[in-house]
Amino acid sequence: MIPRISNRLLRAGLLALTLSLVNGAGRAESGEPEPGDTLTVMTYNLRFASATPPNAWPQRRPLMREVITQISPDVFGTQEGLYGQLQDLATDLQDYNWIGVGRDDGRRKGEFMAIFYRRARLESLSTNYFWLSDTPEVPGSTTWGNENRRMVTAVKFRDLRTRRIFCFWDTHFDHQVQLAREKSAALVRKRISALPSSVPLLLVGDFNAVAGQNRAYHALVDDGFLVDTWKLAKQRGGEDVDTFNGFKDIVREGHRIDWILARGEVVVDREEIVTFSKEGQFPSDHFPLVAKLRFAAEK
Repeated sequence: MIPRISNRLLRAGLLALTLSLVNGAGRAESGEPEPGDTLTVMTYNLRFASATPPNAWPQRRPLMREVITQISPDVFGTQEGLYGQLQDLATDLQDYNWIGVGRDDGRRKGEFMAIFYRRARLESLSTNYFWLSDTPEVPGSTTWGNENRRMVTAVKFRDLRTRRIFCFWDTHFDHQVQLAREKSAALVRKRISALPSSVPLLLVGDFNAVAGQNRAYHALVDDGFLVDTWKLAKQRGGEDVDTFNGFKDIVREGHRIDWILARGEVVVDREEIVTFSKEGQFPSDHFPLVAKLRFAAEK
């Protein structure tokens, strides 16, 4: 006796088959598979969790889980996440560990510049935190006129696949005070300069400054101290898209305030601003910026 199949199950099966075929075709059209040393890197301002609609965290959480799972980054820097919100993400993203402290007290208070990493791919070797102020070792310090505390989370990783060691820094510059942005860039540059130049470094974050149109950006990249991976990318997705959407709409003015910068030789195969939404709801008021890159072989 042949079992009866409901229309609902039949439709679900056809949809799954269609998606499988589409995805398979997409992979076939993309050409050769990614090189084994490709690292998928992302920066994503999560927008701090709020229980108050619209755009409350409970309605955004499943969408954020979905888009991050689809992107499947090996390592990503986040901004604005609150401790409970980050714990939710850790629950939703079982393949990842995360590192970070609250910017207000160096513990759990305030927003985090948290770094998530796929533990099957990366091993954390060391972690450091410093605040964007004249007293960077003092948790919660601020001296440049900005009301919100700003900081950097700095992690040294070993790639378990390639054995390559690299640094990954995550930050969030001030949204109001230009002087604070410029001084933040100068401090970050000074701290990077103190590291061995033989170790590649990625600096990611929400810089609250349009790439190519702000002195903080120029201070970091104009003389080649760091390179903007967006400009190095062989392919780019969403070239004209603003990385800030304000929970309103996709704006196409090319204002990229979220950056992935690099020190050292790096090959960037693709970089994309991912404009994911579902039923009119964005996961955050920023779009994630994603790069597929490879570090040059050690000499």
